[in-house]
Amino acid sequence: MQRSRIVYTALVTLALNDAAFAADQTKKADKPQEAAAAASSHATSAPSKASVVQAEQIEVRGHNTSTIASSATKTNTPLVETAQSVTVITRNEMDVRGVLTLNQAVRYAAGITADTRGGEGTRYDLFDLRGFTVPTFLDGLKLQDSPTGFAVAQTDTSRLARVELLKGPASALYGQSSPGGLTALSSKLPTDQRSYGSVNTTGGMFDLYRVDADVGGFATDDGLVRYRIYGTVNGQHTQLSQTGSRRFSISPSFTFGGDGPTTLTLLGNYQYDPENGSYGGVPLVGSLKPASYGYLPRNFYDGDVSFEKFNRRQGAITYIFNHRFNKDWSFSSRGRYDDIKTVYRSVYNNGYYDSDDGSSGTMLSRSAYGTREHTYNLAFDSQIKGQVRSGPVRHTLMFGFDYMQQRANDDEAYGDAPDLDVLHPDYYMAIPALTPALSYVTRSHQIGVYGQDEIRWKRFILNGSIRNDWYRSHQIESIEQSDTRQSASQITWRASGLYHFDFGLAPYISYSTSFQPQSGSVSNDGGVTLQQAHPSIGKQLEGGVKYQIPGTSVLFTAAAFHIEQSNVLVSVANTGYNVQSGLVHSDGFEFEAHAEPFRNLMLTAAVSVQNIKDDSTGMPLIQSGKGNASVFAFYTMPSGKLKGLGFGGGMRYSAKAYGGEATYGSVWLPQYALFDGSISYDMTNLSPSLRGWKASASVRNLFDKNYIANCFAYGSDGEYCYYGERRNAQASIGYSW
Repeated sequence: MQRSRIVYTALVTLALNDAAFAADQTKKADKPQEAAAAASSHATSAPSKASVVQAEQIEVRGHNTSTIASSATKTNTPLVETAQSVTVITRNEMDVRGVLTLNQAVRYAAGITADTRGGEGTRYDLFDLRGFTVPTFLDGLKLQDSPTGFAVAQTDTSRLARVELLKGPASALYGQSSPGGLTALSSKLPTDQRSYGSVNTTGGMFDLYRVDADVGGFATDDGLVRYRIYGTVNGQHTQLSQTGSRRFSISPSFTFGGDGPTTLTLLGNYQYDPENGSYGGVPLVGSLKPASYGYLPRNFYDGDVSFEKFNRRQGAITYIFNHRFNKDWSFSSRGRYDDIKTVYRSVYNNGYYDSDDGSSGTMLSRSAYGTREHTYNLAFDSQIKGQVRSGPVRHTLMFGFDYMQQRANDDEAYGDAPDLDVLHPDYYMAIPALTPALSYVTRSHQIGVYGQDEIRWKRFILNGSIRNDWYRSHQIESIEQSDTRQSASQITWRASGLYHFDFGLAPYISYSTSFQPQSGSVSNDGGVTLQQAHPSIGKQLEGGVKYQIPGTSVLFTAAAFHIEQSNVLVSVANTGYNVQSGLVHSDGFEFEAHAEPFRNLMLTAAVSVQNIKDDSTGMPLIQSGKGNASVFAFYTMPSGKLKGLGFGGGMRYSAKAYGGEATYGSVWLPQYALFDGSISYDMTNLSPSLRGWKASASVRNLFDKNYIANCFAYGSDGEYCYYGERRNAQASIGYSW
């Protein structure tokens, strides 16, 4: 049945593609030069019919700048004309800061609660946006979570062209999503250059090594077929003793159609992580609070070397099809198949000591866990876009259909593990065999249809989107003999208005909604009857102002927002069911400034203040912070003896965050500020023979501040914390052409 659905969906999508191609295969191609003009036209001038058409062509070519984003509207739109908060992190910014993971990439954005697993949980990308965990989309398609959260893909950021953080509910275009927003990643794809490439080697602290290669160009003389191949081999010991990570990844891509009206891009990726650090932490007493012996060191490891295992294999193939019927109408379709297999096994601490009061002594209580999970994911998204005029009003219309499905197989086992003497740890102990606990197969799928109308009248821009989703899930568990089904249909929508003054100012207001399926039994009559939980619903009202200095990339944004998440599950004590009466509020203010590049200066600055409250507890959500602030500046010398020398640095501040309820009361993590630094040099200025060579170095947490990044405290059920990333320096030398 699963295979037939996959085949059926693929055939339908291919049929749509063929129909779109056949409908206009005899029409002439638009001029390829128009795409190059689109970026500057869209970024610096008032909207016009030509600029909108050209923006569509930017999407085909992939030449987005730092002042244009596609995540908010699924069409490339200048940020100053987007009535929602979006943060763009370009490839250049990631390179300047020496970014190696998505966690590191987003640290300077407003509204981020970064590194919720500290400096040790690096195998997944874990951070919060406006107080909520958010999903990740790659090339417009969702990277689906697994039922347990272990067989989840991690994208090596070196293969990315850009990162966009779309803030606030976005289900009107994307289906099930978080009230906090989403993360949109874009892969490196073939460009219109005849030949290009780079090879970069990196070394650093904790025995870091990396070799990255990126090569592309025309596969045919006329550029009708283009290619790009990215690959990396890297590894590093983590900041914990006894643990490390290794990765091998390759991503080939080919684009057929050149600059014509019809293009097809095929993108493949295979990534193998033989190991990827530890997922453990430290007990709260001994890290955030002193224990009888003082504090644990930051390299403390709570597991067992002989038992620890994390092995992930992920493969994917993606297609991106685009066809322009004429200057007003186009069709696009994309799809991806992911296959992710994870073998995970670890010994972890229980968050307390085995002593009379559970918080003194040196013997740390531990347990063991293991899982083998395999997910098969399929996702499609197709859209027809066009323009219609009615007098002085111009409509940019989009109608879309998307489909997702997943099959997940999982086997889980639990067991006891010997206590660990934290002052004299033994990492090679005999771990008892695990007892099988769960074995299930989960099948799920989501169908969504949506429409959007962007209305432009003079300098007014109105946007309306509406969507209907149908979600189904069926899980069969063979050990406990359970059979669980979910079925939900949800309508979501968004409406916004913006006025773009000719001097660059753009005030706006928007309202948007989201939904997320939930697992759990709900009763409204004291447990007499049970029903499956309905999705939680997110709503956001956001108002703000944006200002882009005309003719430049200098952009300032300020926004205030109010988010409500309703239908949240609240457990009923001493029962196996919930009531669906939970309500979470997130209120805040954000400011961001970006300039890249502007007179040889790259600048990002951000400030956020937020207040998140869970009405069912009267407290914030666990791991939600009160806000953050950051600034990063990097200047490149334009002339003189130091021409080509770039230098800069940044500061990132995190306000206090809530970590749950411990045996002694509420847990609040102290505020902290960290400093980073970067330097680079274009060696062409030393000698013409060194043209293309560049050296760079960067350091994170420059002053090696000792801080706690996050805690999860559940009283007698365990109290865990995670140390933040220690000082980590790296240096690179590379050649590009």
